[in-house]
Amino acid sequence: MNERHECSPDNAPKMLEWIKSRGGVAVWTSVNLANPGASWSAPAMTLDGTPALRPTWEADGKPSRIITDAGEIDVVTRREVKRFRVGLRRGSQGFSVKVTDGGTRKIRAEVEKAGEGASYHFDYENQEAIVTVPGDVVTLDKWGAR
Repeated sequence: MNERHECSPDNAPKMLEWIKSRGGVAVWTSVNLANPGASWSAPAMTLDGTPALRPTWEADGKPSRIITDAGEIDVVTRREVKRFRVGLRRGSQGFSVKVTDGGTRKIRAEVEKAGEGASYHFDYENQEAIVTVPGDVVTLDKWGAR
C-alpha cells in the first residue's frame, strides 16, 4: 500500500480535475541533493493526452507514482502550533537567503516536538518559521462531493 498523499484545500480542485481529465496526479520526488525530501504534484498528462514532463529540473526523470483514485489523497487543513523568528544568512554565492545552522536546528527540534504529521513553512516577510500540524482531514473524493 502506498503512503497517503496530502494536499491543501487550495490545491484540491486542481487535483480532482487532474484525476478526472488528465490521467491522474503525478508525484515527482527530488533528485537535488540540496533539496532532499521535496516533492511536486502535477497532472500526469498534458491537455493533448501525452505524458507530462517533469515540473522542475529538481524532479526525478519520471514520477514516483501516479494517483488515479481520489480516495488516496487527503485534503488537509493545517493548524499553526508555533511561530518563531530564526536567523538568516546570505547563501554562498550571495544571491539567496538561507536559514542559519542554529535556526535549522531549532526548526527541526520544534517540528519533532509538534508530533506526527508536523511540518513547517517560512514567512520571509516576518523572518519566522511556522510549524503546523494536520487539523481537519478528508479524502479528496469526499471533499469533491461536498
